[in-house]
Amino acid sequence: MKNEFCMEFDAISENEGLARVVIAAFLSRIDPTIDELEDVKTAVSEAVTNAIIHAYGEKGGRVVMRARLSAENELSVEISDQGVGIADVEQAMQPLFTTGASNERSGMGFSFMEAFMDQLEVESSVGEGTCVHMWKRFDGRQEESEPILQAAVWNRSGRA
Repeated sequence: MKNEFCMEFDAISENEGLARVVIAAFLSRIDPTIDELEDVKTAVSEAVTNAIIHAYGEKGGRVVMRARLSAENELSVEISDQGVGIADVEQAMQPLFTTGASNERSGMGFSFMEAFMDQLEVESSVGEGTCVHMWKRFDGRQEESEPILQAAVWNRSGRA
């Protein structure tokens, strides 16, 4: 079964944790491993943090998170903002590149997103904002409720 959601929130650091919790809850029905869940949460956290810090700085704004889980259990996550945009996306995606002070930012946000997800695309226009799109497949998964329901039916029929 496919499922999707969209949420919009203020670009403040406290909402990075909100995004992590929401994506974890959204994925719970396919019962991901702890490692898979941590990978997705980390990638979402990096994308949201980039939007909060680099897109808006001190002036604030809004971040939109959209997620879709297909019938084939492929997760698609989009984090977008309407901030300053990225002048050179290719350069921004290089490991250790940062526009922040080098002692404050590691420049590894996009590298972590690429490492933890199966695919990453970044679209940006200066003065219009940025959209980070990430995908991850969860092969061979069923919804968590299906095996539990089957086990309950099996036990009631006296075949357990």
